[in-house]
Amino acid sequence: MSRIVITTLGTLGDLHPMIAVALELRQRGHDVVFVTHEVYKSKLEALKFEFHPMRPDFTALNDPQEMARMMDLKTGQEYMVRKWANPNLRDMYTDLLEVAQKSDFIFSGEGVTATPLVAEKLKMKWASSAMVPMSFFSAYDPPVLAPFPALANLYKLGPTFNKGIINFAKWVSNSWASPVRQLRHELGLSPLKGNPYIDCKFSPYLVIALFSSVLGQPQPDWAPNTVVAGFTFYDGTESAELPEQVKQFLDAGEAPIIFTLGSAAVIDAGNFYQESIEVAKLINRRAILLIGKNSPPQNLSEHSKNIIAVNYLPYSQIFPHACAIVHQGGIGTTAQALRAGRPTLIMPYSHDQPDNAARVERLGTSRTIKRNQYSAPRVASLLQELLNNLSYAQKATEIARILQAENAVCVACDAIEKQL
Repeated sequence: MSRIVITTLGTLGDLHPMIAVALELRQRGHDVVFVTHEVYKSKLEALKFEFHPMRPDFTALNDPQEMARMMDLKTGQEYMVRKWANPNLRDMYTDLLEVAQKSDFIFSGEGVTATPLVAEKLKMKWASSAMVPMSFFSAYDPPVLAPFPALANLYKLGPTFNKGIINFAKWVSNSWASPVRQLRHELGLSPLKGNPYIDCKFSPYLVIALFSSVLGQPQPDWAPNTVVAGFTFYDGTESAELPEQVKQFLDAGEAPIIFTLGSAAVIDAGNFYQESIEVAKLINRRAILLIGKNSPPQNLSEHSKNIIAVNYLPYSQIFPHACAIVHQGGIGTTAQALRAGRPTLIMPYSHDQPDNAARVERLGTSRTIKRNQYSAPRVASLLQELLNNLSYAQKATEIARILQAENAVCVACDAIEKQL
């Protein structure tokens, strides 16, 4: 069997789908090695995977100011590329090369800009992952660009016009790629034929879309070697029971609203949890706040019978108990909410989150509110609509059935094994 390197950067929403694939590959007899942030070492070693750190580490998980810069609506994407990834590109290349040269194949997250360089240098096959539909920047199914959301109003003008918007995005980000081009030149690799963040980031061998086709259908301008696998789920505790405190709360009354900000945005929560408590009070609903490392909001104590705050609960276990879910629109949280079959209200921060929110809203299961408009009266009104209009719950149940019937992990692993 083969030795396969899995490499990714970013949040648990990026890591967990790869873990799901890795577990299946190992079950099939392959030797799987992870190359990713140091901060994930204990998680991966607990699963008995060989682990190697890759720079840069994701220090923003413990630094609210850094996370705020990364999640900024207008400049977050540029900051992550120019101030975080690019200064560490050579280290990233070195770290990945050291492991890859003793391996047979690489399965890579698209944010690992060193992967194409390593694979080309070693003349080895590799596969790309695409976690979200906007990864493909399709003119036929155009994304909502976080820094320029108003452009989405122009997409109805059709593919020819949309190509102009995509070209604008390429032009804006083209200068970000100078370090990539420079390192390729130093390594004696072929010059780039396009933008490494948009049109030449994917593997020429295999691209695996790790999202359901209900969220994004293949388009004529997608990479021709793309396989749509579906969402691959892992949160570490599929068979674990919820804490006794939570089970007692769930048994004590009607289904609660769950408020969460995923694994990254929660570091830069702002007034989300304080306002959410007031929302639950306004509409007389029970609620569970998943607050991460944040301190419980000061206004929680007066509502402690109907609202509880918990650092973390596995989404696969808690989301099915909700009447509705309010979240940030990260793809991991979005996928779990869709699988649970619950209506959602999404407050996107940046990156892919505005586009994910727009797509889920088009499915008829969700509504969207801007982060700077997240106030108790507005949120209460939207949640009342979600909860009182049964079409949202009915559509959410329909979508959940589709996702639960998908066999994404096997589809992804079959595609990888064909390359081997």
